[in-house]
Amino acid sequence: MMKSSAPKVIWPALPTPEGASMLAVLFQLESSQWHTGEELLALQRRQLAKVLAHAIATVPFYRERFQDIRIRCLEDFTWEEWQQLPLLTRRDVQKAGQRLLSETVPEGHGSLNRLQTSGSTGTPITAYGTDVSQLFWRVFGLRDHLWHRRDFSAKHAVIRYAPGLKPGEARQGPNWGQSTAPVFATGPLAIMAILTDVATQAQWLMEQAPGYLLSYPSNILALAQLFRKKNWQLPSLKEVRTIGESVGEDVRKICREVWGVPIKDMYSSQEIGYIALQCPEYEHYHVQSETVLVEVLDDDNLPCPPGGIGRVVVSTLNNFAMPFIRYELGDYAEVGESCPCGRGLPVLTRILGRRRNMLTAPDGRTYWPSFPASTWAHIAPVRQLQIIQADLQRLTVNLVVDRQLLPDEERRLIDGLRANLPYPFQVSLCFVERIERSRSGKYEDFVSLIR
Repeated sequence: MMKSSAPKVIWPALPTPEGASMLAVLFQLESSQWHTGEELLALQRRQLAKVLAHAIATVPFYRERFQDIRIRCLEDFTWEEWQQLPLLTRRDVQKAGQRLLSETVPEGHGSLNRLQTSGSTGTPITAYGTDVSQLFWRVFGLRDHLWHRRDFSAKHAVIRYAPGLKPGEARQGPNWGQSTAPVFATGPLAIMAILTDVATQAQWLMEQAPGYLLSYPSNILALAQLFRKKNWQLPSLKEVRTIGESVGEDVRKICREVWGVPIKDMYSSQEIGYIALQCPEYEHYHVQSETVLVEVLDDDNLPCPPGGIGRVVVSTLNNFAMPFIRYELGDYAEVGESCPCGRGLPVLTRILGRRRNMLTAPDGRTYWPSFPASTWAHIAPVRQLQIIQADLQRLTVNLVVDRQLLPDEERRLIDGLRANLPYPFQVSLCFVERIERSRSGKYEDFVSLIR
């Protein structure tokens, strides 16, 4: 049986200037979520025309790519014409680099914000946004909280990759962060490094007694399994929030059984922002159409019908620093029917291809494998990597490189990867032409062969 309680909202005496901007956008979102699908598409097309015109005029990469553009009128293009635009891949973004950056960001969009993706697909990229795109990121985070009627007075625990935190380390924050602090007063935030072993995480959670817990689905699964095995309790918990991977029914089920709470998932990427949020009333997802156009394409690059599974292609609507136009994320999703909740926002039934396996140490303890690109991308010209755990002692690193690596580069690369490991595994490098996708359609940067 699910736990529920009335949300407790604490308004500050006056919101900050940023908070006032967030509330203004949020007010518009409260209306737009109830638009029909046709109305949302019309609004998206109007905004995409502005993005496309800006990209052609000020972004060198798009100026060259779209020099023979077939769209007859940017202000009134058809979706058939839109679908003729070439897809943008992560490799395109890597190769283009600064040529994807606008030469003239519109006045009023604020300063540039540099974004380094985690490299979860093994192909890290550097992107840029503006203060405006950052504002939308925070507003959609706030929308997620409000949709799910969270109690802002509760403590929020987070177990994920956190720069500066070593395995076993944790830190406290005074509030839930920038999606709430400019508008609402909240309870504290507690963060623990994801490379901490699961047993230590569990002890920490019981000490913290959080109302909410955010982590990766595979880590949540390992935690819930341990709580069930030890018959440990977490009575304060109201809800589990998940990011970064596919959420299977097994994870949702064990959270209900062990902790008596639901999972609320969200779909985002570092370079794009929020893409889809779980519906407040159902387990499927609503695309955040006010900030991103999502296309789910089949093998012929045609839109998938409801029930169809295809590749996720996104276009940003408010990033005028580095617009992403028909960008292929590398994920797969299943298209859903219209939602009975009444929101016109498109539905994705499932997000596929984001689950990773857990790393197993020789003593049997399990860890979330995190190898952020920031620890290795600067060492050598590595285009992509994948780590395979064949047994409890060894890891093999498959590498796609632009040239043969120097001995010193190989050594430093191995040292950089080992720095993120909880155990001194034997690490060997294997150079390959390409890394194949998994059966789910996603590149996995970590694959465990441990049964």
